[in-house]
Amino acid sequence: MDWGMKNRLSRIIKPSTGHAVMLAVDHGYFMGPTHKLEEPRRTIEPLLPYSDAIMCTRGVLRTSVDPKTSVPIVLRVSGGASVIGESLTNEATTTSFKDAIRLNVAAVALSIFVGTQHEHQTLRSLGQLVNLGEDYGIPVLAVTAVGKELEKRDARYLGLACRIAAELGAHFVKTYFCEDFAKVVKGCPVPLVVAGGPKLETELDAFELAHDAIAEGAIGVDMGRNIWQSEHPVAMITAIREIVHNGASVREAQRAFEEAKKTKTPVLAKTPIR
Repeated sequence: MDWGMKNRLSRIIKPSTGHAVMLAVDHGYFMGPTHKLEEPRRTIEPLLPYSDAIMCTRGVLRTSVDPKTSVPIVLRVSGGASVIGESLTNEATTTSFKDAIRLNVAAVALSIFVGTQHEHQTLRSLGQLVNLGEDYGIPVLAVTAVGKELEKRDARYLGLACRIAAELGAHFVKTYFCEDFAKVVKGCPVPLVVAGGPKLETELDAFELAHDAIAEGAIGVDMGRNIWQSEHPVAMITAIREIVHNGASVREAQRAFEEAKKTKTPVLAKTPIR
């Protein structure tokens, strides 16, 4: 791995802890104006200082992220399907590598759909993206997506998908937490970042997810809805950081959340669910 690749990865995965708290705000590429992400800039700005990296599309990056920020960008470069379409798995590369370079991103991200009718095209897209990443020293994050088939989130399937992503050259992989997650970690020779997934019922559930993921070998989390759909998003990401970077327990994270709520941190205004 060349110096540029190592340097970009170290901006995302912090050398001081070996961990990362990524903020996912790329949901609109297939979900449209998601609840509390209707106005991306308004959601992102108060959370930027607490994020090790943000994952977004080029459209949101150009319109809703301050170019003066020092927070590294993980740019989603795949898409082509929507929640109202026949299948979420029919994705292709939608952003050129030249544009990713122009945007000065720290990494690029692409979803793969192992075991679906679009397995071949998404795995081939990953391989092609890795080739370009190696050419220009930009890491590739493979996302082991499952489309609408959430029941696929078990250790056997995720272990297969993560290993394939690593074999094709992905430099790190975003996947789901599951029972026996340590087996998924053991079978994947590159770092794993755990997705937050849909909004969980309570903050405690999100803390438990982050804690268990780190305890079983993930290097970080890429959370979106469980942070910015909270009534106290800054307090939420503060508590998640305590778990990921400082090894806090679930109870300690809950205390950090309650303490952060007492400060004058920005709270996103309530908006109707669409």
